[in-house]
Amino acid sequence: MRTVSTALLSYGLSGKVFHAPFIQAHPGLRLAGCWERSKHLFQHDYPEARSYATLEEILADPTIELVVVNTPTNTHFDYARKALMAGKHVLVEKAFTSNASEAIELNRLAQEKKKILSVYQNRRWDSDFMAVQQVLNEQLLGEVVEAQISFDRFNPTLSPKAHRETPGPGAGNLMDLGPHLVDIALVLFGMPEAVFGDLRACRNGSLVDDYFEVLLYFPRLRVRLHSSYLVREPGPGFIIHGTQGTFVKNRSDMQETQLRQGMIPSDAFYGIEPPSEHGVLYKTGIDSQDPIESPRGNYLGYFDQLHLAITEGAPVPVSAEEGIRVMRVLDAAAESSRSRQVIRL
Repeated sequence: MRTVSTALLSYGLSGKVFHAPFIQAHPGLRLAGCWERSKHLFQHDYPEARSYATLEEILADPTIELVVVNTPTNTHFDYARKALMAGKHVLVEKAFTSNASEAIELNRLAQEKKKILSVYQNRRWDSDFMAVQQVLNEQLLGEVVEAQISFDRFNPTLSPKAHRETPGPGAGNLMDLGPHLVDIALVLFGMPEAVFGDLRACRNGSLVDDYFEVLLYFPRLRVRLHSSYLVREPGPGFIIHGTQGTFVKNRSDMQETQLRQGMIPSDAFYGIEPPSEHGVLYKTGIDSQDPIESPRGNYLGYFDQLHLAITEGAPVPVSAEEGIRVMRVLDAAAESSRSRQVIRL
């Protein structure tokens, strides 16, 4: 198995929890280093790897094949563009870019340079999402006519990170949790015909949107996406209604919690939901509530596919084209909220 040397561009929550453990665990990837600006936390955790003082040092290192752009969203376009220009494969955290036009330009550049460009939509490998996908693939609900997908939190305090609370490209909840919800909806149901969006700032002192509701219009289906930072008791993450029943599923993937607690992906209990969190299938005309066991969550599956894409030319997990579609919907939702009009795609 060919080894792909990989460098991170930051070591905050994203680098420490969602990238480094999986790159380290994958036999075909080597965690070679990280760009560290002041604190040297990465090198403390991975002493055998290198701490780079600048982005330019990473891009000039001929041993680095893959660069993980996991910095604030408003830097994604610039850093990804520089990495592609330097001949590196690039993994970009969500949100892919600040708008669809930037995403299109990065895709054009990646094709020109013949490099892999992928977006880290890791929620596709969540146990709860995979349970919903399984129910739909098995057509247990008949024709789906309505779906609600939510990602709610209770966090009334403003973030100490300035880039999260300062208005500008990439800021706000629509660009934070919105990419997850939109990507999930597009994977499950395809591209909508039109979009309506409602964005608000609800927390005291907030200058950026911390609430959104997005309605996706399909010919015979409506999909509602909702997220708020002021939901003390969240309801189900997924409610899917079809002609033959309803599936209700909590947002209950265990991976983030387990990773924050120090569990590694190879642990026997990693990614396994407790039975209490299994989704419930309600069938029309039958007085029953059938639990549906969730598949095991596994973010390592993304890195498996990315390694194969780089080394063997396999399909890219979450391609740039898929990332562009997500950005188009996010752009339309923001424009809809400003204009109070439905935006056709």
